Amino acid sequence: MKALKLNIMICSILATSLLVSACNNNDSDSQNAVVEPPKVDNSLYLQTKVPYQPQQKISTYSAVPNGYSPVFTELVARHGSRGLSSIKYDLALYNLWLKAKEENALTDLGLKLGPDLEAMMKANILLGYGVDGIRQFGYGNESALGIKEHRGIADRLLQRLPQLFKNAATQGQSVQVVSSGVDRAVDSAKFFTNELLKQQVDLKNIITPMTYQSLSSTSTPSIADGGVNRFQLYFHSLTAADDVANVKTDLEKSVYDSSLKYQDFEANNADLVQKIKDLSTDSRAQKIAISVLSPIFKPEFIQKIGQSGYTFSNSGSFTATAPNGDKITEKGKAKNTIASSVDAAAYLYELYSITGGMAEELAQTDFKKYMPIDAAKFYAQFNDANDFYSKGPSFDSGKAITSNIAQGLKQDFFKQVDDVIAKKQKNAAVLRFAHAEIIIPLATSFELKGMMQSLPLSQTFNYENSTWRGEDISPMAANMQWDIYQNNQGQTLVKMFYNEKETSFKATCDYARYTANSFYYDYLKLKQCYNIS
Repeated sequence: MKALKLNIMICSILATSLLVSACNNNDSDSQNAVVEPPKVDNSLYLQTKVPYQPQQKISTYSAVPNGYSPVFTELVARHGSRGLSSIKYDLALYNLWLKAKEENALTDLGLKLGPDLEAMMKANILLGYGVDGIRQFGYGNESALGIKEHRGIADRLLQRLPQLFKNAATQGQSVQVVSSGVDRAVDSAKFFTNELLKQQVDLKNIITPMTYQSLSSTSTPSIADGGVNRFQLYFHSLTAADDVANVKTDLEKSVYDSSLKYQDFEANNADLVQKIKDLSTDSRAQKIAISVLSPIFKPEFIQKIGQSGYTFSNSGSFTATAPNGDKITEKGKAKNTIASSVDAAAYLYELYSITGGMAEELAQTDFKKYMPIDAAKFYAQFNDANDFYSKGPSFDSGKAITSNIAQGLKQDFFKQVDDVIAKKQKNAAVLRFAHAEIIIPLATSFELKGMMQSLPLSQTFNYENSTWRGEDISPMAANMQWDIYQNNQGQTLVKMFYNEKETSFKATCDYARYTANSFYYDYLKLKQCYNIS
């Protein structure tokens, strides 16, 4: 995500979710414990770092129409909850805190911040240490909660469609798994498939490619073995160096061209640049920053931030001790700078926002005490506005660009069902794992959840004029799933789940519903509605 001039990329907000709990499995053949999602307090303005929870109970799903049976399912999911991407905001704030401590400029609450920052850096340096399925521990990895999120989704997929997966194991079908190739997405895919195998061991022989059957770090999926598809699952950031040589079809060429156009839009579009500038110069920023910093630092120190000798960056390093006694040092790059009180408060929000997804690793560390709820709302709204314009509905011309980059993935959802109808579908399921930058444009292109309305250029996004919310569109492990049903006459129905909630397609497709208000849609009519050839 591009840095903005509050001088940072403002992300999402603390989740109060705890450990994942047990979820009953209705398959009597399963002897393994399964997991439920974390509990989340949505009143804290969680935005896109909110830990995942399904939005509907399986017991409340509408019944399958008479005469129809499930024949196929497909999914795309964001990776699970994670830690900080690198040592940036935490180390910069730690350097600021050390200076304040040296000058006796900390309040009683401020004295607690240093140990909490140390705990944050240690937890991220060691994130995934000793965990099977984490290829390289450290910053950027999935947390324990993130792992459980995908295990839980896998459990509930088996509960929802038990016969489909039993049949797949006995009828020569496959379960295809594919990811963006980025560590977090690959690991999510592996934890997901590992859970499928725990619950139904006979799936082992049909999960393809084989590189997803093992949690081992030496089992690495690739473009060559079909386990990585950047055109579908990393389309926001395609490059000449990594992707031109892999263009094989006209559609992939179109996706590549759309990716370059999108990247240019993010960097250079005058309307987008102006919108981000409007957001970044919000007159409330200074007042909000003071409300965050005043309980932590003495007034005279806050006034010095940004003056000569009082700018702070992620320079230096921090060392953590691993369980085996090894000393592991992470070095900062001195590129993230605190040059104002606004920067300092926004950096603190970055840490506040990540701790919900690190509930186990930071069980004794509470950053909630450093972030007033009004400030949390301010930063969440800022980040939602950023995502709204750069990835989501945007303004009209922007929406055309953010929707178009998802064309390859969108068309593949339909192609998989076309193969079912043509009796060419070798898979019982296709499982894809990606990122928020994929989920948000895809949801935008499908015009889902009644939240995909663009705003005119004369308006600037806020929580009063738009219902678009990152925590609804792309929480951690966000997912879209399609279940496909057929009857004996070969008629095909599709039912969509978004974050495991029965979800309607766009309103103009209501004529494709199987019956009035049904979540089951006639597939051919739906395909026509979305103008898929």
